[in-house]
Formats: sequence, structure tokens, C-alpha cells
Amino acid sequence: MRVISANTNGIRSAAKKGFFAWMLKQDADVVCIQETKAQAGQLEVERETFFPAGYHCYYHDAEKKGYSGVALYCRQPPDAVITGMGNAEFDAEGRYIEARFGNLSVVSLYLPSGSSSEERQQAKYRCMDFFLPIMEAMKVSGRDYIICGDWNIAHKNIDLKNWKSNQKNSGFLPEERAWLDKLFDEVEFVDGFREVNQEADQYTWWSNRGQAWAKNVGWRIDYHILTPSLKGKVKAAWIYKDERFSDHAPLILDYAYP
Repeated sequence: MRVISANTNGIRSAAKKGFFAWMLKQDADVVCIQETKAQAGQLEVERETFFPAGYHCYYHDAEKKGYSGVALYCRQPPDAVITGMGNAEFDAEGRYIEARFGNLSVVSLYLPSGSSSEERQQAKYRCMDFFLPIMEAMKVSGRDYIICGDWNIAHKNIDLKNWKSNQKNSGFLPEERAWLDKLFDEVEFVDGFREVNQEADQYTWWSNRGQAWAKNVGWRIDYHILTPSLKGKVKAAWIYKDERFSDHAPLILDYAYP
């Protein structure tokens, strides 16, 4: 089973850069998109592009046009699709969509960024505080969860190039990293990429400033995070960088599932 996670930073922009032509060649079972920055109704005018043949497509839009938004493209029709995490503030921003296939749930998640202001950082903390108990409930639910997306946090020093100079910046704050520590070490969720790839310089996002992309001065802030029941199920994991569709790169994992 192949699952792809990709923050497109505007799905219409990514489409113009060849994202869908690439995606349709990947033989993915589920594709999780974040930051669509579009309403589903706006995409109907190019239905063949944004509702690609061979996939069942589901969007959860932000109420604010041109902002946030998540989507799922599923090769097989899900048994159910859940939009929203159950929090009015963040559901209005289009940050969570889940497809259920038997005992497996695949989620496209877009956690808030706090880099633009202290107000948004506090919103990010509120979302983290709300979502952790949901993940604790996922662990004991008896279901298998693959939670893909842009978590907007680099976990360890290995996960960003300039870690020393970013310790006071959103995305690498001690409180954010401690939250992931708790998720992985106490709640026992699994960082799917690190299950099979322990190499340095493995990044999924690069600033548009300077020569960050060219010099690979990046951050690993996109993840597949798995319930403990899926530990050991990752067969391969890689970041696709041969083409550039947005400021993020697609993260691809192959699973031995079921």
C-alpha cells in the first residue's frame, strides 16, 4: 500500500507545475493533500484535473477563501469520510479529513503555523492541546491510523539544517518539540519515515528566501504518524525532489498492509 502526503501551497498552483501529472504516475492508494487554498466549487471548472479519474476525491475547505484546506484522493471508495476534528475554530480552517477503509483510517492533517505572529502561535498551541487527546483516543480505539500531513514542527536537531539558530522560532520551540516527544515516547505513536530512514539532511520544506532549496537548507515538518499497531509496517520511505511543485516536497511511504 502506497500513501503520499503533499502540502501543495495552493493546489491550483501545484497543478500548473505538474503535480497531478506526476501524482497519476505514482500508483498511490491514498494521496493526502494539505493547503489546497481553494474551495471545492472553484475546482469544478477543471474537474478532470482536480477530481482525477481513478480516484475518489474529497475536500475539506477553509471558510476563508484562499486559505488552508485539506483533501484526500482514494483509489478505493472509503467506507466513510470524516471532515473536521470536532473543534469549531480549526474546523473552520479546513485542517482535518479522514477516510476509513475497514479497520484502517488515513488522515490528511494540516496543523497551524505559528510563524506569522504570536496570536497564531497561541492558536497552534490550542490546536495541539485539543488534538493530543484525540490521538490518545485513536491509540486505544482498536483502529489503525496513518495521520499524514504538515505538522509544522521539526522534531529533533537532525530534522532541520540550522537547528542552533532556530531554537526560538516557531516550528522548533521547546514546547512544540516536547509535544512530539510525548506523542512518540509516551503515547507511543510512530514516526513512519524514521522507521526506515535515519539519515540526516532529509527535509520536506524549504524557505523561499535565499538559496534554501538549492543548498538544501530545509526542515522536516511533514510526517506520516502511525498508531503503535502499525509499527514495523513501513517498507520504504522517501521524499520526492526531482520536481518542485511547492515549497514542500511530497513524502511517500510504502506499507505492508494489511
